[in-house]
Formats: sequence, structure tokens, C-alpha cells
Amino acid sequence: QLVESGGGLVQAGGSLRLSCAASGRTFSTYGMGWFRQAPGKEREFVARICWRGVKTYYADSVKGRFTISRDNARNAGYMQMNSLKPEDTAVYYCAVSRTVDGSRWPSEYQYWGQGTQVTVSS
Repeated sequence: QLVESGGGLVQAGGSLRLSCAASGRTFSTYGMGWFRQAPGKEREFVARICWRGVKTYYADSVKGRFTISRDNARNAGYMQMNSLKPEDTAVYYCAVSRTVDGSRWPSEYQYWGQGTQVTVSS
């Protein structure tokens, strides 16, 4: 089970830190990713991190503003979001993939959280 937290309402230029807590099994050897879905749009890739946490990948739209990380000892993942923009408004989901590096494709993930709402006001 994956549970996201840390979403909320923030003004443009502000920051939020999302957390993803895993329970029921250890995901330390799995890739982890964050996705988001805005109303009326498809779910899109935001960032992913390999199982050891040494390789990270980002969508161009968030590169330089978002940072993905993980703590395998805590079976948890995080995403620090800085310089938020109104277009970042969406429900954010964490996901875990049996692929050790994760993937940019939602179909490659077997475990999903329920999502947390992020709203950025202008």
C-alpha cells in the first residue's frame, strides 16, 4: 500500500514537499515514480528514481524545480517541489515499479497511491 501526503494550496512561487509512505511490503529494490493528473487531462510522468536512489529522471516541465528522493530504510519516497506554477495544479500520485529504474510509462507500475491534491494559485 502507498499513501501520499503533503499536498495542499500554495501561491505561485511557493514550495511543497510530497511524501509517499509504503506499507505491507518493502519496496527498496523497486523503482519509484511520481505522476500527476490535472482535470480533463491524461496522467503524466513527473519524475522517477532508481531503487538505490542514485539515478533520477524528470519531465522537462519540472526539471530544475522538483527533486525526487527516497529513503529505503523508511520505505518512503519524497518529492520536493519549488517555484510552483499554476500549471502544476493536479492530483499527484506516487507509484512503484518492479523495474529497478522505474519508467516514464504508467503501465510499468504495479502499485499506486490514492493521490494528493496540489493546487497552485496565481
